[in-house]
Amino acid sequence: MSDLVFSVDVAAPAGTTWLALTDWTRQGEWMLGTDVRVVSGDGRSVGSRLAAFTGVKGIGFTDLMEITTWEPPLRCTVRHLGSVVRGSGAFHVQPRGPQSSTCVWTESLDIPFGLLGRLGWPVVRPAFGIGVHRSLKRFAEFAADYTMGVP
Repeated sequence: MSDLVFSVDVAAPAGTTWLALTDWTRQGEWMLGTDVRVVSGDGRSVGSRLAAFTGVKGIGFTDLMEITTWEPPLRCTVRHLGSVVRGSGAFHVQPRGPQSSTCVWTESLDIPFGLLGRLGWPVVRPAFGIGVHRSLKRFAEFAADYTMGVP
């Protein structure tokens, strides 16, 4: 199991940050190499399922997730159900004033591939962290300029 916590300050009110964060079909605009779609439910309630393909030019993996907590505009948690990504994740939005907020992304992941995965994780983790930090920086820009449903 590996616990990870990342955060970014956003120049947008918490409500706007929440809407930008949970606009699943637009996550690919800020999350590196990822395309998300709702596969069941409305994507805005407990039990809804999301599929996030992460990769380049069709080579990668799909992370199937189920929303387990939905508390707008503050918290969404998911359970990762895939064969590669398992565990839980959460997005938290913390209000920081009328025009600012902080987005916190946490993951508690079961490392796949047994002993090989556990041995390789210390090598992969820094690159994963760099990717998430870069994605969150892009998210902060995306959320600051967010207009619902308009690319």
